[in-house]
Amino acid sequence: MLQIAAIRENKEAFAQALTKRNIDAMPMLEQAIEVDERRRSLQAQLDETLSQSNKLSKQIGELFKSGKVQEANELKAQTGELKESSKNLAEQLQTAQNDLQELLYNIPNVPQESVPAGSTDEDNEVVEEHGVVPVLDEQAQPHWELVKKYDIIDFELGNKITGAGFPVYKNKGARLQRALINYFLDKNTAAGYQEMQVPHLVNEASGYGTGQLPDKEGQMYHVGNDDLYLIPTAEVPITNLYRGDLLEEKDLPIAMTGYTPCFRREAGSYGAHVRGLNRLHQFDKVEILRIEHPDKSDQALDDMVSHVKNILDELKLPYRILRLCGGDLGFTSTLTYDFEVYSTAQEKWLEVSSVSNFKTFQANRLKLRFRAGEKQTELLHTLNGSALALPRIMAGILENYQTADGIKIPEVLVPYCGFDMIQ
Repeated sequence: MLQIAAIRENKEAFAQALTKRNIDAMPMLEQAIEVDERRRSLQAQLDETLSQSNKLSKQIGELFKSGKVQEANELKAQTGELKESSKNLAEQLQTAQNDLQELLYNIPNVPQESVPAGSTDEDNEVVEEHGVVPVLDEQAQPHWELVKKYDIIDFELGNKITGAGFPVYKNKGARLQRALINYFLDKNTAAGYQEMQVPHLVNEASGYGTGQLPDKEGQMYHVGNDDLYLIPTAEVPITNLYRGDLLEEKDLPIAMTGYTPCFRREAGSYGAHVRGLNRLHQFDKVEILRIEHPDKSDQALDDMVSHVKNILDELKLPYRILRLCGGDLGFTSTLTYDFEVYSTAQEKWLEVSSVSNFKTFQANRLKLRFRAGEKQTELLHTLNGSALALPRIMAGILENYQTADGIKIPEVLVPYCGFDMIQ
């Protein structure tokens, strides 16, 4: 979330920047400032009341020592009134603090200057395009037909045991899925990312820490009896490993990677654009995350983008990179680059990765700081990206590598798969 001190100092600039998200943020910003002024006033009143109470307590002790019992008892009556007043002020202060936090939780991050204006994904800016789109013969099929033909993914079985959007991977499909996960993890660890295995359920504090709550509460699966959430991305548990920590500057940067299944409700979408692997309720993803010094997060974002590019280059899939416009930018992000692979059989681009810089937005929620001097502490910057999300990578491989004889396996994956063709 945004820092209230920064909102007070940059209200007009923040409001102007947030217009890129197609919202009028000024009323929210002004309301936050108003509630903060109430909070600060109550804090000052409480501090003064407690100070008076402490002074009286010392006076009472001195009066008792000197035998002035009657005077001491008279002052004790005053301390009772001050204690009641301080109790009321503390309750009002807590309410004001809760109100302020709730307001700040609902204000999105401020887009960077380089974020283009726009309302939908059609307004995203294409910044790079790589690879060659293969020419397929007239018999080429979309992946949802190919998986039936080669018996490698079964959507009907998944629907039988769970419901729509929960596929079952079979035979060489399961082996290819495992190969992709291992390949991605090996690439990430070779680049210096520490591998982490984390829980697939998180508590409410973790959801708030990375910004999925309250913004995406309706998209998350909630386990009511235990008040836990199935993770929508490994970003949530891995980033929260450092929630509440005070790090030393010498420990930076921190780079982590992890594989997890991801769970997203995303109900209400129908049609060809969500067929097959295009959109699922459960899918596998390998994530990369960084905790960075504020002066180095911009370079870290560029490095993460280059890393994902290297993986897609090795897979020899045609892809493009987009800078997301304000209207398509995630709630917590200040700048995001999306990677899309071209699906030749579907004749469309499929998103396979988002790489984002959150600056201090998540760190402020997480209370994640570093010691910048002997006594001074500062909020850190957090970043994350997909390296990579598997369903659409799988779809891209199946469709772009299909031949009359079967589906070729990208050369870099053959050692992981143990086979070079699906027939």
